[in-house]
Amino acid sequence: MDLSSLRPAKGATKNRKRVGRGPGSGNGTTAGKGNKGQQARSGYQRPVIEGGQMPIYRRLPKFGFTAPNRKQVASVNVAQIQQWIEKGLVGEEITILDLKHLCNASNQEYFKVLGNGEISSAVTVTAHFFSKSAEEKIAKAGGKTVQAFRTLEEASKVNGLPLEEALLKPKAKVVKVVKKKVKP
Repeated sequence: MDLSSLRPAKGATKNRKRVGRGPGSGNGTTAGKGNKGQQARSGYQRPVIEGGQMPIYRRLPKFGFTAPNRKQVASVNVAQIQQWIEKGLVGEEITILDLKHLCNASNQEYFKVLGNGEISSAVTVTAHFFSKSAEEKIAKAGGKTVQAFRTLEEASKVNGLPLEEALLKPKAKVVKVVKKKVKP
């Protein structure tokens, strides 16, 4: 016995079903597709059936997704701050208002200072977020970093405080009070 004489077991293989070859083929007239209807047509694919609930392709958004509670953050590099100082656009103190005008930002945006580049001037920068490298470079140059907590829009809605103070005032955390029912 050698490998060339090996054959599959009797009944293990069948010829493929040749559809649409007339009545003599055993799959005559409708070619094994039954009578009429969607499944008898070409191009039919069985859809995913989810019962009576709204199908997932109708529940999901069709293009993109924007989180409703996202923060819009405008980034500013240390090198940009140094250029603004050299051009005389800002003085020794950079406020949120200065950043808004220089970055063409909106009142709803937060500002983050990144550490790309070098700074040689001592300057006080007020922003919402600072990277570690940016804080180190500003401090090394003799400057100071001040963290703001509110956007310009939020600060303008704080009653009884000037805008500059309202920017620096931390937001109060919302605490939900749950009333416990007393069982008789």
